Amino acid sequence: MNLPMNTNNRQVKVSIDSLGCKLNQAEAESLAYDLAAAGCRIVPPGSPADICILNTCTVTHVADRKARQWLRRSRRLNPESLLIATGCYAERAAGEISGTDGKVLVIDNSRKLDLVNILSDNGLLEIQPAPVLPADHSHNRTRSFIRIQEGCTNWCTYCIVPAVRKNPYSREPGEIVAEIRQRCADGFKEVVLTGTEIGTFSSSGRNLEGLLTRILAETRIDRLRLTSLQPQEITPGLLEMWSDTRLCPHFHLSLQSGSDSVLARMGRHYTAAQYIETVGQIRRQIPDVAITTDVIVGFPGETGEEFDQTLELCRQAGFARIHVFPYSARPLTAAAGMPGQADDKTKKEREAVMIRLAGEQAQAYLAEFDGRTLPVLWEACSSGIWSGLTPNYIRVYTRSAHKLGNLITPAGIAGLWRDGVWGAVKTQDILE
Repeated sequence: MNLPMNTNNRQVKVSIDSLGCKLNQAEAESLAYDLAAAGCRIVPPGSPADICILNTCTVTHVADRKARQWLRRSRRLNPESLLIATGCYAERAAGEISGTDGKVLVIDNSRKLDLVNILSDNGLLEIQPAPVLPADHSHNRTRSFIRIQEGCTNWCTYCIVPAVRKNPYSREPGEIVAEIRQRCADGFKEVVLTGTEIGTFSSSGRNLEGLLTRILAETRIDRLRLTSLQPQEITPGLLEMWSDTRLCPHFHLSLQSGSDSVLARMGRHYTAAQYIETVGQIRRQIPDVAITTDVIVGFPGETGEEFDQTLELCRQAGFARIHVFPYSARPLTAAAGMPGQADDKTKKEREAVMIRLAGEQAQAYLAEFDGRTLPVLWEACSSGIWSGLTPNYIRVYTRSAHKLGNLITPAGIAGLWRDGVWGAVKTQDILE
């Protein structure tokens, strides 16, 4: 592979794209920092680049297809570039990727964060230390994704992740704190803690609660947000942490099904009643909390009655957002061989019903805040309209001639708009 070195004032241009989970986003962000520190210039995905990197996902067959499409599109846009595929699809099916483009460098999950050294050792990159913030990597500098843990050994019957995220481990708390301090110094206002299953964090005698205690005590980050948790991981001690208002009142609490019989076939470790009780505990402890979730429809053997049980639980829970997934059979999983595989028509019908309920619940949740004033971390501007997020994950839009990017300001909520709400911002709040 002939790749321009970053010599004679010629920086190697690198684009980094990511599919799937927030852990992939966190890893892509780490790669951007590492490559920028090695002297590369990070450019937006789809731009001309010498190296194009994709952190892939394989949770569904759609994710696999998106990765293959990305490779073909990137080769058309950058015919002479080095394409690198890493992540879970690359871990599971390196041969499929090579069949798409024989010149793709495939890096498995265990080696992806050592990419700079891999490129250097193979003569594909000449390291010229230049520690700078890779500003071009992100659309904004408001939120940073920090990997605290990876790997899972639960082996839910539908999930391929334990096969491609092997050897679970948690990072050292001091290393995480140092990284968050650096993100604060780089201007980020919010950090999102992510991993394969962050509720299992355990390192140097600290669990997730202990890690949060250190982060809140030892950093000045304005906002701290968590990604997905399991119902059985929610404890009274963990919920008490939210007395610190820097912790965002937003819980992504995985559901998957509201039917006990389906949950048993999925290999989940809770019942529908236990899930609803956990939702109640969170709501009693944390005002205005947003609870979001994932639901799989059309799981093998799912009857109409079992699907109705899921609908009923969702109605009881009153989610702020539901991510709906039609079941996708994955290799190396027990569910792929189960009887009663649903046909596409059934899955599409149930998906449509669940999406309709999700829309109704999202609008109902947003309507609760009409007339309220909420703090918004403004992120980006398009056609004169700014958008940002509240601590409880409500997307807010406003029109302003002022530059709001990376500011946290109060916004008066004034009705539904697009996928969120419209907010009014006072000039005096911008200038303070």
